[in-house]
Formats: sequence, structure tokens, C-alpha cells
Amino acid sequence: MIAGSISRRLRTAGIACATAALLSGCISASAGPRGLYATPIGNAPVTANPTPYSAALYCMADYARRYNLPSPRIAVGRIADYTGTVSADGGRQVTGGASLMAMTALAKSGAQMVERYDTSVSEMELRYANNRLIGDDGPGGADDVQYRRILAGSVPGTDFYIIGGITEVNYNIRSGGFDMAAGQATSQTPLSTAFAGKAYVMNIAIDLRLVQTTTLQVVDVVSYQKQIIGREISAGVFDFLDGNVFDISAGEGGLEPVQLAVRALIERATVEFMANLYGAPGPEICLNAGPDPLGGTVGPTGGYYPAYPNTDTNNGETRADPSRWHDRRDGAVRRSRY
Repeated sequence: MIAGSISRRLRTAGIACATAALLSGCISASAGPRGLYATPIGNAPVTANPTPYSAALYCMADYARRYNLPSPRIAVGRIADYTGTVSADGGRQVTGGASLMAMTALAKSGAQMVERYDTSVSEMELRYANNRLIGDDGPGGADDVQYRRILAGSVPGTDFYIIGGITEVNYNIRSGGFDMAAGQATSQTPLSTAFAGKAYVMNIAIDLRLVQTTTLQVVDVVSYQKQIIGREISAGVFDFLDGNVFDISAGEGGLEPVQLAVRALIERATVEFMANLYGAPGPEICLNAGPDPLGGTVGPTGGYYPAYPNTDTNNGETRADPSRWHDRRDGAVRRSRY
């Protein structure tokens, strides 16, 4: 009997050792010929990072090129996270790169941009050039190096700049779920099953403003919010068989990307800004490219500043329409013939 007990323990130890060896089979204490202890998993390629509004931004750029509409020079200032939220590990819950997202959105819309967000390299070059430490090739080539001259008026100014911030993160607008379990109470080998599901909704909001550089007049304001959904589903089986315990479970969960929602908010706001500055007659010019999947928002904001003599044709009137950019919801909105 003692021998049988020892044999069972040896088998258990052998299974545990085999499992450990299997799990560590891809890891070595000695680096391989490529200098790696292990080969990284995953082979997903790098892909584009669009939002539902990227197509509308490209459409806006095409519209400006088609009708030779000039773009004012625009800069992006600080678009900070004003929510003060932190994650469980102490890091930011919301991205600190909203300003970079706004630059990308402006580039998609065909806007003419100038750098004002990070000018550290330019300022250092200017100091070096002022001290005659930077040289450029002269007419004679590399042997004819001349110090870089500082020319007055060589840096173009801005006409407008965008600033603002992420102003809302509301975590539990609504949540719901179920948790169900069932099993046999009288059998010697009871079988129990369990099912559970949870879902919750949160939202995030931004407030951006367009400022005229020379007068510091706030000429346009956009405020948007986007809801984000998360879900979790799980199921499991619990059973006793001949004194052995079996617990098998599986689950699936997902959360809509919060940072991608911030990018979508910024791109939607940029569509509004640029439609105004280009003097676009309204959202119908880009309905074919990207109708708004959110179905519009609240009433108008901003002053609809006439960047050009287009007060009677720009998109100021369309801001008051809660179904703008959404032809499927508003039957009175027709697609453009452009």
C-alpha cells in the first residue's frame, strides 16, 4: 500500500515536471545565435489607424483642391487631459497625445500647418546660427562652407491655432449583467454549470477652440462626446468524478479602445473646423465619403468665423442641424452631386 502511494506521488511529480518542461521549451537560459533568449510571439503587420471620420477629412482635402480653396496656416497648441484620471498602475488613463492626433487630422484635411508645439530643435539651431556655429554649403560645394545667416521674416506666421482639452471621462453611465448557476444536489457526482455576462457604458468628451492668432479672438468652438462600450461573457463547468475535481471555464471580453475614441472625437471636430475655413456649403459635400455613424449631436457652438467672404455659403447653418453628417437618419438630407 505504501509502495502504491509512492508510485502515485512519483507519477504526479513526473506529470508536473513534464508540464513545466513543455511550458519552458521556448525559453533558454543561454542566448541563441541571434542573441535572443526567446522569439517574440505575434506577427500582426503594421496597419493604418483610421477612424470613421478619416474618409470625411480626405474628402474635405479633395474638395479644397478641386476648387482651389486656400488653406490658412494653422498650428496646434496644447490639447491636454483635464480629467485627472489615472489607471490602477498609476499611469494615465487617457492619452496625453491629443495634440499629435490633431496634427494628423489637419494633415488629412489638407490644411497648411506650421510647427508650434515642439520648437526646441528650431530654437537651438537659431541660437547656433546666431553664434555662427552652423555652416551650410556655399556655391563652391562642400569646400565652400559658409555660416548660416539669420534672415528676418523667414519663419511664416500662423493665422489660426487649435487648443483645448479632454474634459470628461464618465466611467459607468449604465451597466448590467447576469450571473446564473445550476447543478445536481443529490447525486454523488454533482455537475454544476455557471454562466455570467456583464456590459457597461462609459463616455469621453473634448472641448476644442479655434483661435485667430493676430487678435486672439476665439472664432470657433466644438464640443463633442463619444460613448464607449465594454462587455464580458463567461461560462464554466464544475464536477467531481471519482474523487477528482474538474473545473473548466471559458470567457470573452472586450473594451472599445478609449484612445481611439479620443482620435475619433478630434477628427470629427477637425472636419467641422476645416469645413468652416474652406467655406464648404455644408456636410453634403462629403456624405459619400463618410457619413457620421453617431447621428449628430446637440445644437451649434462657435462663431462660424468667415475666414473668407463666404458667410452665406459656409457650414455655419448646418451646425444647428442635429442630423448633420448623417444622411441615413435625416431623410431630407440628400447626397451631393459634387
